[in-house]
Amino acid sequence: MAIRTHIPSSSNWMRRQPLAVIGLVLLSIFVLAGLLAPWIAPASPASIDLMHRLQGPSAAHWCGTDELGRDTLSRLLWGARLSLAVSASVVSISLALGLAIGGLAGYKGGWIDHTLTVVAMNTFLALPGILLAIAFAAFLGPGFQNLVLALAIGGWAGYARLVRAQVMAVKEREYVEAARALGASGPRIFFRHILPNMIQPLLVQAAIGMGGVILAEATLSFLGLGIPAPTPSWGSMLNDARAHLFDSPHLVLFPALAMALAVLSFNFLGDALRDYLDPHTRIQIGV
Repeated sequence: MAIRTHIPSSSNWMRRQPLAVIGLVLLSIFVLAGLLAPWIAPASPASIDLMHRLQGPSAAHWCGTDELGRDTLSRLLWGARLSLAVSASVVSISLALGLAIGGLAGYKGGWIDHTLTVVAMNTFLALPGILLAIAFAAFLGPGFQNLVLALAIGGWAGYARLVRAQVMAVKEREYVEAARALGASGPRIFFRHILPNMIQPLLVQAAIGMGGVILAEATLSFLGLGIPAPTPSWGSMLNDARAHLFDSPHLVLFPALAMALAVLSFNFLGDALRDYLDPHTRIQIGV
């Protein structure tokens, strides 16, 4: 049976980890903004009003308007909805592929491990993930499904490498050997004894990875390879604002700030999860 570790009180942990609270608050704001965008957005994100184009922040438009007179705040709220949806989808697919491929390689070993590691993982890890995503996005064309698929193709190998290392470290432990001696099947050993004991680094990697996906999605949208117009995206908003960087700096400031805070919130939560779930770190911080 797997060894159970004591999980400290969340209230005590949060008092010693203020950045975790900041990250949780920021993420909650973005999630609520994305979920409630259809109801709290002051205007339609695609509504054009050329009579009020390139206006600065005001009582009527809190974050100003863009070159077509569209309300920037509304586009920010809908952009949060898109970014979080893409991030959650990409991380879920990448994690599922990583569990399947990395788990099989680490548990089976031998020629299966060699083939999956050398041919599959190392090949994808040898190329920058964003370049792979750009190549696949350009080949597949714009669209939500194609964007998610392109980013997942470029990001699954890192999860697979982590899963493989964790499986190889856990599968030789006494409780796994005992389950194997009792006749437990391979899938039961993996899901019942191995997976629960390697979930901690996967959660940390997934939390930090969601921030990376937000940046990658914004990069592809900035290059015109993301969601096609008029769907609002933080990356496409930055692309539209390039021509007005000096005369209307708010068009760059607000989407860039939203993107930075979203990525920062996931990084804070990833670091906090690592400290919360790692018993050695908990001892150091006195939790």
